[in-house]
Amino acid sequence: MSISSASPNSAPELSIVVPTFKERGNVAELVRRLDLALPDTRWEAIFVDDNSPDGTADAVKAIAETDSRVRCIRRVGRRGLAGACIEGMLSSAAPYVAVIDADLQHDEKVLPDMLATLKGGVADLVAGTRYVAGGSASGLSSSRGTISRLATRLTHRLVGTELSDPMSGFFMMRRGRFDAIAPRLSPVGFKILLDIAASAGPSLRIAEQPYTFGERFDGESKFNAQIGVEFLGLLLAKMTGDLVDPRFIFFALVGSIGLVVHLVALRATLFVLPDDLMDEFRIAQTVATLIAMTSNFLLNNELTYRDRRLKGWAMLRGFVLFCVFASAGVLANVDLASWLYVDSSRWLVAGAAGAIMSALWNYAMSTLFVWRAR
Repeated sequence: MSISSASPNSAPELSIVVPTFKERGNVAELVRRLDLALPDTRWEAIFVDDNSPDGTADAVKAIAETDSRVRCIRRVGRRGLAGACIEGMLSSAAPYVAVIDADLQHDEKVLPDMLATLKGGVADLVAGTRYVAGGSASGLSSSRGTISRLATRLTHRLVGTELSDPMSGFFMMRRGRFDAIAPRLSPVGFKILLDIAASAGPSLRIAEQPYTFGERFDGESKFNAQIGVEFLGLLLAKMTGDLVDPRFIFFALVGSIGLVVHLVALRATLFVLPDDLMDEFRIAQTVATLIAMTSNFLLNNELTYRDRRLKGWAMLRGFVLFCVFASAGVLANVDLASWLYVDSSRWLVAGAAGAIMSALWNYAMSTLFVWRAR
């Protein structure tokens, strides 16, 4: 493939951030299409790769060896589209930054129109949309199209954004405006555009650019049920003014699963232990607690903190810390609940307060010291 190289002294006017995970087969084609779509623009493509096992980063670096407009940020130990977009955009020094998917479903041919809108001074952000005149979602399957429309309606009702396509991951904005908003954004999840619009509020001037959502060029879609839960968590966070961390939704969900695991393990252990064993219930409760702690840790490592997933010795160290903090949370639960029960004799209030205290403690300690997330 022959691609022209930019002069080393020409600073880019537009940075195009491309978050990637297992998109090796799309890299060269995307660069080729950007080269055709932006002949009169000084641009650079910043591929932010989450350590793809298929060698996506290697494919990007191979092109970067002969094309100075292409850069690669390879993230190790971190995962997630939103976080990748944030890191890529913060690495830019260009006055304008765009985000586009690597699967080639976003139409790169409308990038010049988006840039012209920003240069015209009428907007701070131009969002690509499939749901206005001139746009099309023909590349979506019927099931994903239904989910997208339902999510859009839900967003309009709960958050009140005026975006016609808040689920879109295709947009361009002034880099200075993004730099100011970035500290308020969540690195967890997939809907970075919705987070930007909701975090910035009415001060952010938004325009929309219709485009046709095409078919994936190569590879497989990353859409799954986890993305749906992350989306609901983001909505809850924005509805509460970021009082609730989207990550906490997963943590609470894992905790609920852990309760079921605990009860099942308790019943199973009681069933296999001899009836005449002294302290039968205490032993069964201890075993069930250890099983539930292990289950919670593994699920949190895979789901809640998947962007900071622990492996090897770090995973063993994290498990020990998790158990220590969880044990302290149990003591806090019991002490607070006991104090409230003696004071008011309201067992339901006392029990709920203790459980909430324990959950908040475990979440805070796990986030800060086990997975060391923000």
